[in-house]
Amino acid sequence: MIDEAESVLRRDPVMAELIDKHDPYSEPNWTEYERLCISIINQQLSTASAAAVRARVFDLLDDEVTPEAVLDADEQSLRDAGLSRMKTEYLRNAARAFRKNDFTKRGLAEHTDAQVVDKLTEIKGIGEWTAQMYLLFVLERDDVLPLGDLAVRRGIELLYGNGEELTRAEMRAIAEQWRPFRSVATKYIWAEYESDS
Repeated sequence: MIDEAESVLRRDPVMAELIDKHDPYSEPNWTEYERLCISIINQQLSTASAAAVRARVFDLLDDEVTPEAVLDADEQSLRDAGLSRMKTEYLRNAARAFRKNDFTKRGLAEHTDAQVVDKLTEIKGIGEWTAQMYLLFVLERDDVLPLGDLAVRRGIELLYGNGEELTRAEMRAIAEQWRPFRSVATKYIWAEYESDS
């Protein structure tokens, strides 16, 4: 798949340069629920703040970040680790949803990207951006373009617009040439953005 993706993406000279310069952005092998918790923690926080809160929350749970552990954890301890009251509630909503439904890669294999987003966004505290992160990192879908992500938007503006602001429609038009591998392109944009920040 990577070879096929690379041959499609190399048709775009900007993307060809990124492929030569970087490995695509990657993450540790989180469980499905851990990755969803990370996305919830990351909501509306800077990368550094989110990483600090995540480390404290995972530490509090002895790196056993499961729906049961989150539901059993003392609310004040979660708050002391840096979670807002709302995010504590969101992690617990996600935990209850995970106990009730199969959100694993296998469980969602027959669902389209849009159906996955619909299912996940039924959980209070999970919006489209969080659902797209789940599609990208947990389900490893090939063609996700998360324009709700600030780093992706800034990265596209820097690479394709000389840093000038672009509309989302303009960004979608740029990304058309990456189909059906917009997820892979996104990971190269993150790699470039992180190397500059």
